[in-house]
Amino acid sequence: MAGLSKPGCDLPEALVLEILSKLPVKSLTRFRSVCKPWFSSFQTPFFITKHLHNNNHLNLLHKGFCGDTRDGVYSFSQLSTEKGRNFSVKENFHLPFSGKGWFDLAVDGPCNGILCLELDDGRDKAALWNPSTREFKILPQPPHSTSFDFLSLGFGYDSQTDDYKVVRFVVNYFEEDSDVGSMFEHNYQVDLYSLRSDSWKEISYPGVEPYDLPPFNCYINGVYYWHATQSSAHLILSFDMVNEKFSTLPLPQTSEGFYSPLLDFNGLLGAIIYPVEGTEKSFDLWVMNESWTKQFSIESVPGVEMLLGFWKTGELFIQSLDHQLVLFDPSTRELKNLGIYAPKWSMQITAYVESLVPINARSEHEGRIISRPARN
Repeated sequence: MAGLSKPGCDLPEALVLEILSKLPVKSLTRFRSVCKPWFSSFQTPFFITKHLHNNNHLNLLHKGFCGDTRDGVYSFSQLSTEKGRNFSVKENFHLPFSGKGWFDLAVDGPCNGILCLELDDGRDKAALWNPSTREFKILPQPPHSTSFDFLSLGFGYDSQTDDYKVVRFVVNYFEEDSDVGSMFEHNYQVDLYSLRSDSWKEISYPGVEPYDLPPFNCYINGVYYWHATQSSAHLILSFDMVNEKFSTLPLPQTSEGFYSPLLDFNGLLGAIIYPVEGTEKSFDLWVMNESWTKQFSIESVPGVEMLLGFWKTGELFIQSLDHQLVLFDPSTRELKNLGIYAPKWSMQITAYVESLVPINARSEHEGRIISRPARN
């Protein structure tokens, strides 16, 4: 880190490094041109890790859908988290990766500021995106049969090898000739992508089929969790990114007619249980710590279609019955319409930390990623 301090600056280099590591990515991007040592330092694993650990400011990404199911396109917006801005749209993104239907495009993650996008429209692509640095990488296609269906995807970080990994489930279909004519057979395939090697490998199928519902699945501390089924039983499937092993655990409640999205609750696996039907809904938060324990309940919230997530101060992001984004404060029982609309199942809210973690991909200026400040 020699030469980190600017000429004429009497501050110790360690202190300069500490100050810089607490700045937002946008500022560091500007400061790269101050001097060559700063430019070089910002790209080192040491500084990238230090910046990630020192940065606890959460950004909010909203994924919505503009238009109808046939001609619409997905939209990505950064929402303002500044006090008094009421989560208004701060910046809009246009990515070189978009679906044409409500269910086509989903966001997995975040993981150290990186998001994984999955496109399930017949092309079945996946991409990594760092919204802070604007890097965007479409992953290579893994080998599979010419006829297949995409099932599900998971994304996370291997701390032992400093690698980011994507797990992908597909079902392959094969046509075979028999005495009674052609018959279709199928098998399940699981592939694991490594960002470090930029390649896929096939791993063992766990005998459990995960749901492709990213808003209901989650990544926590090196493990990805899916809702899944096995012999008609509903359960949770997990994958450890370090040892690359699958395991299962029960849901806290498996009654029909209830949603149960999974979430990160202070580093532990949590599940929110609430009814599918009804114009008023109550929410129960369960947390897994050796066994499931109910932490608290929120009673009778009116006009709820779906729960989209929690904010750091305890409020709930909700999609209302008329498909508006609403913020609910449990302490005051106040419902605040944020003025953002999207059809059911197309809306996602993702909270992520800013990060300099590279994904070895094209940047906003090199590719077709376009960011525009929102108009007031």
